[in-house]
Amino acid sequence: MCTSPVCVNVKDQIDLTAKEKQIFDRLIEVLRHFNLQTQLRVAGGWVRDKLLGKECYDIDIALDNMLGKEFCEKVNEYLLSTGEETHGIGVIQCNPDQSKHLETARMRLFDVWIDFVNLRSEDYSENSRIPTMKFGTAEEDAYRRDLTINSLFYNINTSSVEDFTGRGIMDLKSGKIVTPLPPKQTFLDDPLRVLRAIRFGARFGFVLDEELKIAAADDDVKAAIADKISRERIGHEIDLMITGNHPVEAMAHISELQLFWAVFTLPPESEPSTSEGCERLCVACMDSTLRLLELLELSSFTDDQRRLCLYAALFLPFKKTIYRDNKGKKIPVVSYIFRNSLKLKASDAETVLSLHLAAEKFVSLIPLILSNEDSQILEVDWKREIIDVSAASKLRVLAGLLLREIKEFWRAALVLSMLLRPSITACTTNSSNKESELDKKRELCDRIEKATLELGLEKVWELKPLVNGKDIMNVLQIKSGGPVVKEWQQKLLEWQLAHPSGSADECIDWMRQTHSKRARTE
Repeated sequence: MCTSPVCVNVKDQIDLTAKEKQIFDRLIEVLRHFNLQTQLRVAGGWVRDKLLGKECYDIDIALDNMLGKEFCEKVNEYLLSTGEETHGIGVIQCNPDQSKHLETARMRLFDVWIDFVNLRSEDYSENSRIPTMKFGTAEEDAYRRDLTINSLFYNINTSSVEDFTGRGIMDLKSGKIVTPLPPKQTFLDDPLRVLRAIRFGARFGFVLDEELKIAAADDDVKAAIADKISRERIGHEIDLMITGNHPVEAMAHISELQLFWAVFTLPPESEPSTSEGCERLCVACMDSTLRLLELLELSSFTDDQRRLCLYAALFLPFKKTIYRDNKGKKIPVVSYIFRNSLKLKASDAETVLSLHLAAEKFVSLIPLILSNEDSQILEVDWKREIIDVSAASKLRVLAGLLLREIKEFWRAALVLSMLLRPSITACTTNSSNKESELDKKRELCDRIEKATLELGLEKVWELKPLVNGKDIMNVLQIKSGGPVVKEWQQKLLEWQLAHPSGSADECIDWMRQTHSKRARTE
């Protein structure tokens, strides 16, 4: 976690792009045409990012005396008066579960989507994160925001930055994450702000304010996270952290602020029970995996492969942990976290579970891939029975079957397997030892990837069977499918992996010979 002071380069003024100037000039023309006294202010993230010298395409405009839909209708009325084409107006209704507490109007201007909403103040009831909303002043609106660095406005009318909390720019320059109002009450009003504070702190490498950290770790706030926020919103924030530029820092904040189990809730009874400090081990696993990914510079990783690889690393300590559902069926705890704690896609849970399983299989396969001996003793505990082929062919079969299971995530599984290998998991606090271990892992990953590609297994999961079910039934002289056909499909796939240049006729000949031998034996 970042604890040392940060010095941030913040611009003295906002430099508009040509497109932004075009948009803002058009909005001023609308004000003048109707003689409106409305103040137009760009709010939040756009102002922060522009002051940091970053481009931002998410423009939210706050209005001080009318609803967003009303102003959008004025824009269209102006366009009609000038003979220009009007634009459709989208209205996003109030949806507290999605953090939309007021109606928002959306319009496309010069090919950029702009959101319009009125300034507001809000009051929260004790047991709800849904506030009572009303029109507010710019100052009230600034103070109701989650963080001071997100409370800044850019006044389009005056072309100036407005800092109504009096510390938004100061906190931006000093790299601090601070709430405009006292943090505990801010978090109790809307506990989602705790996770947003962590996310922005990690994203910018800013320091969390000490009072903020005390409030975030407060038992009342942890209870509010469980009671007042929908799990979908928690999952969304966590997903933004995992896909962000500093996911380990975000998870470290969650762990050290004692929020891990409030966020990643577990079922009432799990087997085995989690050990003390398990959350720190989770973060350490993600840290090791991310460091290795960065060292490998795997350009072949898609964003989603990186995302799910990091989730798989974070939950690696739970790979053997299960709970029982109402019918007594054993369910992986990892599945519970994805489906219940974070409300993420079921397919995410399935992929992470598959990564855990494939990583374990890689651990037993790696010594065989690295071995230069042409030995017939090639066995792995996850595939005891295999067709009778040479050692080299057997290795290709085993590796091919594993890659066909995990498909394009095989490199992610390989990276995860580095955390499971006993020879490289020894705990060390010495930084030079850590770097040495990391280099060993990188070298090993490179060797395994190279060997796998030399076996010709890239995209082996796209390999089509040479022989179909109908051909198998013809050889066996049976009229319907079933377990026997499925068994032969597996054997023929193994033969195909062992004989990459083999033809369908050769495959069928091998099947006839093998089936004949089995029949004579039986």
